[in-house]
Amino acid sequence: MNLVNFQTLIATKSARVCYAAGVYSPETTKDRVIEFGLRRAQGIDGALAASRAAFVGGCAGTSNVLAGRLFGMPIVGTHAHSWVMTFPNEREAFDRYADAMPNNCVFLVDTYDTLDGVRRAVEVGRRLRESGHEMLGVRLDSGDLAWLSIETRKILDDGGFPNASIVASNDLDERLITSLKLQGARIDTWGVGTKLVTAFDQPALGGVYKLGAIQDENGNWQHRIKLSEQTIKVSNPGILQVRRFQRDAEHRGDMIYDELLNWRHGQGATLIDPADAYRQKHFASGAESSDLLVPIFRGGELVYAIPTLDEIRDRVRESLDHTPGAVKRFDNPHEYPVGLESGLHKLKSKMILDAREQT
Repeated sequence: MNLVNFQTLIATKSARVCYAAGVYSPETTKDRVIEFGLRRAQGIDGALAASRAAFVGGCAGTSNVLAGRLFGMPIVGTHAHSWVMTFPNEREAFDRYADAMPNNCVFLVDTYDTLDGVRRAVEVGRRLRESGHEMLGVRLDSGDLAWLSIETRKILDDGGFPNASIVASNDLDERLITSLKLQGARIDTWGVGTKLVTAFDQPALGGVYKLGAIQDENGNWQHRIKLSEQTIKVSNPGILQVRRFQRDAEHRGDMIYDELLNWRHGQGATLIDPADAYRQKHFASGAESSDLLVPIFRGGELVYAIPTLDEIRDRVRESLDHTPGAVKRFDNPHEYPVGLESGLHKLKSKMILDAREQT
């Protein structure tokens, strides 16, 4: 539960941030999100898990060097303000950084005055170009990021660096990124740290484990159910499967609903809302679907081909591409239908009544 809950939470937050940045938009070719949260994460182990999950959710890389080494993720970063403050002036700091990292120069320009810092970066960029190297860009880390990015773009373009990227950081999240884009910000790369690796606005995912069925000594399955004063906390009995239904290929295969079913009893043609039995959806038998739960171990033996991190990330992107846009809204999103197969609903209702009569 620790592994599933935390990394699902961070991957979801990452996907929201990347969606706001336009990473998942087919029209976007340049915007990317970098995970910058190591120093604010919950310990080294939490930071590693967060970096991995952020990459799964869509981030293009991480500033966490150890995560890059362990998981094969791209490592991305810039120098710190302390680097600039080590030298007598900003120009010398940029020059020394260019000498040390001529092929990876993204200058942090807001230590003293942001736009003056951009102009100095252009000067050093010209020196780099003369020696056969190219400045990659500049990073903004404070102030009015929308206005500063627009002015920075002008300085870079006028200085002969139209391909230099503008990186922005400073407590970004999906809502602030959305706002900056609406303001016309000229930002290419979004460095998102604290609010990503801590899932700032929802710091925990409430996944739980409950027993649905158990085998007796004769190999027969017996259903189990947990009751509660709260409807949402009543467990679902049976050997369960989650089945996802899609529109046909002509409609891009968009997801339309998920059904929880007892796989030993087959598939019914009615989906029932567990919180309101009068809310039902009916579908044609044999509708296009896929099962989401697959066995990983059987009898202590691994029976699952473990995908690479890149394959997991690609699957996330494909799933998000087929998730209806209304469901992905940040404000007042459309509710994605999830319900019980009719046979499972009947079994659950009967077991609830039986259990209450026994007590």
